[in-house]
Amino acid sequence: MSSQKVAVTDLRSALELLKSIPGQLIETDEPVQPHAELSGVYRYIGAGGTVQRPTRIGPAMIFNHVIGHENAKVVIGLLASRERVGYLLDTTPEKLGCLLKDAVKTPLAPIVIPPEKAVCQEVVYYADDPGFDLRRLIPAPTNTEQDAGPYITMGMCYASDLETGESDVTIHRLCLQSRDELSIWITPGARHIGAFYEKAEAAGKPLPISISIGVDPAIEIGSCFEAPTTPLGYNELSVAGAIRKRPVELVQCLTIEEKAIANAEYVIEGELLPGVRVREDQNTNTGMAMPEFPGYTGPAASIPVIKVKAVTHRRNPIMQTVIGPSEEHVSMAGIPTEASILDMVERAMPGRLLNVYAHPAGGGKYMAVMQFKKTVPSDEGRQRQAALLGFSAFSELKHIILVDEDVDPFDSNDVLWALNTRYQGDIDTVFIPGVRCHPLDPTQSPLYNPLLRDKGVSCKVIFDCTVPFHLKEHFKRSKFKEVDVSRFLPRADGTRKHAT
Repeated sequence: MSSQKVAVTDLRSALELLKSIPGQLIETDEPVQPHAELSGVYRYIGAGGTVQRPTRIGPAMIFNHVIGHENAKVVIGLLASRERVGYLLDTTPEKLGCLLKDAVKTPLAPIVIPPEKAVCQEVVYYADDPGFDLRRLIPAPTNTEQDAGPYITMGMCYASDLETGESDVTIHRLCLQSRDELSIWITPGARHIGAFYEKAEAAGKPLPISISIGVDPAIEIGSCFEAPTTPLGYNELSVAGAIRKRPVELVQCLTIEEKAIANAEYVIEGELLPGVRVREDQNTNTGMAMPEFPGYTGPAASIPVIKVKAVTHRRNPIMQTVIGPSEEHVSMAGIPTEASILDMVERAMPGRLLNVYAHPAGGGKYMAVMQFKKTVPSDEGRQRQAALLGFSAFSELKHIILVDEDVDPFDSNDVLWALNTRYQGDIDTVFIPGVRCHPLDPTQSPLYNPLLRDKGVSCKVIFDCTVPFHLKEHFKRSKFKEVDVSRFLPRADGTRKHAT
């Protein structure tokens, strides 16, 4: 039975749940500029992640008065703490990876509902209307003053293979370029929709695509799985269905042959154009795109274009956004990473990998802490095999830190303690050079290391901070007496519990 005070089915019910939990959501009526100011404020409130210091983990935030968009609100930081994601997915923060691992194994396919039941189409704007302007309809902010333009950072992009009909949902950075055009960044070789687009473009055909903004957070988390855990043709909306134990509801779009998430706050309908590329910063000439998860603002690129056909939204819509390098990205990318590693290692060596933490310092992608338990002498060495499987489960991982069962993988101080007392650099470091990783890491470039053959190629590293099995008796932590602490702490009424 669910322990949630409010059943979460969409963004609005997610916000209602957070309102019922102290310290998880705040609102402001203070007018805010969407250009840089909104993100600049939230940096101090709760961004966390790899955002420039000072920052912190804090509540989600609703801006009720966004200048230039008087009829819309903007929410940021919905997933910007692991504790809050636990509330939203109805589990504990430590079990999120296991929850998603199980959800991938028990997918529940989405269903299509009639248009009259789809709240995302309560208000409709067509692009062929003379007054249509995407930039006025969508209150998309910029993260910094150098951004290429306003970005949609939490858009669930949904498209299908034109030949097979297989569908998928992923998140991409989308820059508002004109009244009816968006640019879209697709990481080379890493996204299912990228494969659909390559196929359509080779055939000279546009690819219909819908972008749903402001949805159930289970959809946002589930959409971030990648191959091999969810191979081409696996619809990640099925993960959200499994988490909620009810199918995600879709609706047929009004202007394209594609579907959208029926209870989204906003839906953009459009087509990915074949053979068309646009300079991402064509309107600002900053040379920059937007801050990405490693904490750096990358250069603007020449990328594909979406021609918008329509925008629909709920009455009094709520725009959802994210700061690129924030803890929110760590949640969306990192928890599926944990699930993927747990699943692959469990299949290879059951019972040995206890937990995984995709650390915020790696943006949820570059670094994982793996908690491994050795129970017999022959387990020695298997911890490094598990790390190799971790790299296979999620190809963008760069560093893996292995720790024993008595080390809390979610406590950075405990992990660093293991690094300092259970690790020797010359014998406990494993280098794996020349492996494909991720192009947004500025060190993964021949400019940084001439030995690298291409941008996005890296030296992956295993830091083995586990105690050799035959020495485990020599590395026992100091054991403290178990006590009932509540006897010594004041209650809400100022009294203390008395021993009986």
